[in-house]
Amino acid sequence: MKRKRVVILGATGSIGESALKVARDIPERMEIVGLAANRNAEKLAEAANKVRPESICLVDETKIDILRKALDYEPRIFAGEEGLREIACLTNGEMVLVAIVGTGGLRPALAAIEAGKDLAVASKEILVMAGEIVMREARESGVHVLPVDSEHNAIFQCLEGKLFESRKRPTPNSESFREQAIEHPTSNADNSALDVFDVRRIILTASGGPFRELASNKFDSITPEQALKHPTWNMGPKITIDSATLFNKGLEMIEAHWLFGVEMKRVEVVIHPQSIVHSMVEFADGSTLAQLSYSDMCFPIQYAVTWPYRVPNTLPPLDFSKLSKLEFFRPRYGDFPALNLARRAGEAGGTLPAVMNATNEVAVAAFLDRQVSFPSIWQIVEEVMNRHASVAHPDLDAILQADQWARAEATGCVKSLKR
Repeated sequence: MKRKRVVILGATGSIGESALKVARDIPERMEIVGLAANRNAEKLAEAANKVRPESICLVDETKIDILRKALDYEPRIFAGEEGLREIACLTNGEMVLVAIVGTGGLRPALAAIEAGKDLAVASKEILVMAGEIVMREARESGVHVLPVDSEHNAIFQCLEGKLFESRKRPTPNSESFREQAIEHPTSNADNSALDVFDVRRIILTASGGPFRELASNKFDSITPEQALKHPTWNMGPKITIDSATLFNKGLEMIEAHWLFGVEMKRVEVVIHPQSIVHSMVEFADGSTLAQLSYSDMCFPIQYAVTWPYRVPNTLPPLDFSKLSKLEFFRPRYGDFPALNLARRAGEAGGTLPAVMNATNEVAVAAFLDRQVSFPSIWQIVEEVMNRHASVAHPDLDAILQADQWARAEATGCVKSLKR
C-alpha cells in the first residue's frame, strides 16, 4: 500500500488536528500535501511548519502577511474562497478531507469531486445541504465518498462485514450499494439501496450530551458554559452545542440517508452515554453488528484514509476488563425536538434540510452570544422550517438561496426573542 496524499480543509479545527496526528502516527501510509484554514494564520503556519505540505491556503486574505511571516519555509500559498477550491484540486492530491464547519466546505468539496479526488467527509453540512448533488456527482466522477464522522464510519465498517462476501469492496456510494436504489431516495417507497444487504435498521448512537438527564423545566436556565461541557468529546463550540440539543444527531440522520442510500425511516438514534459503541447495523435476520473503540477521532480518520486496509498505529485498543457497563436508552423526543425536526427535513428533502441547517447555525450563534435561551434554538428552527416552501431536487444555486433565506428569517426570529 502506497502513501495516500491528502489535502486537509479545516486544518486548525479539532478534526484537522486529529488528522495531523494520524499523519504523524502512520507516515508510511499518509502524506499531507495541502492544508487550509479559515482565519487562524498562526495555527496554520505552526501545522505547516511541522508537516511541510507543498501548498497551504488561508481563506481570510487580510492575514496572508501574518501567515507568510510565521512560515519557516516557502510553500505555494492560496487565498480566499477561490484559493480553497484550488487547493482542493491539487494535481498531486488524491483525497480531500473536508473538516470545515458550516457551509464553507460545499463548493471546494464539489470542486474536488469534479477534479477526480476522493472525499473524506467530516463536515455534515455538505451532505445535509446537498446530499443529492454530492452523491450524484461522486458516482458520475467515479470517486469515493468516505465517512469520517465516527458514527458513519462505524456503519461503513459494519456493512463491510457483509461486503466481504464479494472480493470487490464497494464504497457507500458505489453502484453495488445503489443498484436497487429508487430514483429519489427521499420518497416513501419501501425499496432502498440497502435492500441489497438485507439491512433492517441503521442505528446511530448519541452520548445524549450534558443534559441527557436534566428535567425539561430547567432548560430555560441553561447557560452557554454548561452547554459547552460535553461529557465525552472535545469539539468546537458549534458542534458541542449541537450535541447538547441533539441537532448533531439529527444532521447525522440525514447524512446517513445520503451516504448509504437508505430511507429516513430506517435510520434511528439510541442514547449511549459511554460513547464506546459508535453505531450499529441491524440486519433482516435480527443480527446486529456494532463497531467499538475509545472516543478518539483518529480511529475513523485513519480508516477513511487507509481504506480498504487496516494499518497498525499507536492508538489504544479497548480494554474490556475496564468497561464496567454499556448502556442504551431511548431518546427523549418530546424534550429534545431536534430529532423529529431532522427526520421531517430528511423525509421532505429538497431545500428543507439546508433551511434547517442554516437556521440552526444562526440560532446556536445567538445562544452562544446570550441573545436567546437554549430551548429557543429548537423553537427558531421549527418556526423557519414552517415558513419555508421547499424546492424539490434543487440545483446548487437553489440550495444556497434557501440557505441565505433561512439565515435572514432566523435572524429575524432571534431579534424577536432577544432576552
